[in-house]
Amino acid sequence: MSMSLTQQSLGYSAQSVAGQVREHNEDAVLCLPRLGLWAVADGMGGHQCGEVASALALKILGDEVGSGTALDQAILCAHRNILAASEQAGGRAMGSTLVAVQFVDDEFEVAWVGDSRAYRVSLDGIVQLTHDHSWVQAMIDAGELSQEQARQHPRRNIVTQCLGLAGQALEVGRVRGRLQPGELLLLCSDGLTGELNDEQIQAVCASAATLDELVEQLVGLANQLGGRDNISCVALAHNVADSPQIATKSRNFISRWLTSRKH
Repeated sequence: MSMSLTQQSLGYSAQSVAGQVREHNEDAVLCLPRLGLWAVADGMGGHQCGEVASALALKILGDEVGSGTALDQAILCAHRNILAASEQAGGRAMGSTLVAVQFVDDEFEVAWVGDSRAYRVSLDGIVQLTHDHSWVQAMIDAGELSQEQARQHPRRNIVTQCLGLAGQALEVGRVRGRLQPGELLLLCSDGLTGELNDEQIQAVCASAATLDELVEQLVGLANQLGGRDNISCVALAHNVADSPQIATKSRNFISRWLTSRKH
């Protein structure tokens, strides 16, 4: 698996914060550019359970992908490890959502469980690549709720799939694509999308000059609007300096993303 283009021409920035209400951060992010792998996990179960679940999910994910395991199978392995950790902790409930992307050159695979999301952003707009495994999304699919009603519904935080939930037939969502010059890929937990709608995310992307600035502004605005949950996001885009296709284009908000990498 060649990673030469991924290492040279993909820039990224990532941040995970507790938010304005919660004392502990149960989210976690993974950035492994040598594997072309990035991920966001949102732990559940309270302090010392949610944090354990999200951290364990990302450790197993990185280990398995690094050993050549396919992305969806690596996620299933993380699920089994969280179940085992729960048993070792006396049956204490712990779980995690997960959204991950793996790049091979400029082609990618996104895989997910739960309501952490992946978006593709370009000058033409914003597209959600993932489909939430959640109660409100099931109601939207059934025509029982609108998108706006779902955002305010008291059951909006209930997921129907997560890593570490015993007795479920876990289904890993998957989608493949190609990241074109002038496009951005965004991974995030529901702490971001619970505060910002798609239009607000797109507006921040339109104003940011770098990926670092973009992530700072997204997290900052989510905190400003309430920060009721932990907030995590990872932004990825082609590095302008390594992409002549971008460098020859007229200046626009995508072509200003000259990134500095965060590790």
